Amino acid sequence: MQAFGVKLGAFLRGGEIIELVGDVGAGKTALTKGIAVGLGIHEDVQSPSFTISRVYETPRHLYLAHYDFYRLHDPGVMAEELREAVCDQQNITVVEWADIVKGVLPADRLSIHITPTAEHDRRLEIAAGGMISKELLRKLEK
Repeated sequence: MQAFGVKLGAFLRGGEIIELVGDVGAGKTALTKGIAVGLGIHEDVQSPSFTISRVYETPRHLYLAHYDFYRLHDPGVMAEELREAVCDQQNITVVEWADIVKGVLPADRLSIHITPTAEHDRRLEIAAGGMISKELLRKLEK
């Protein structure tokens, strides 16, 4: 998962939204850690399960905004924060457990469904919902 994340992170330029879907332990945070490495972030990326969000700065002065809504039952103020994050072209926004804030996410996002097939193997189903995410998907497929 991390290797794929590094590849994905290397293509990101700001303004992208990535939705990660999968059960607990599927590899969503591992993928996000790889994205951070691909963006040049050297900080230890941690799951924001308890804090709901974490932001990391890249060497190119972009920001990786990482959200995890697993423990959130009412979007409330977090929906507004997320709305602001996805509108900021300086952000690369990664969202885990996005079902509760589906209405906030724009259609133009890369959705990655992660399914474990063995202890260390995962199947990825990737869907692009708009021009930016479709271009990103084309780059990943090369």
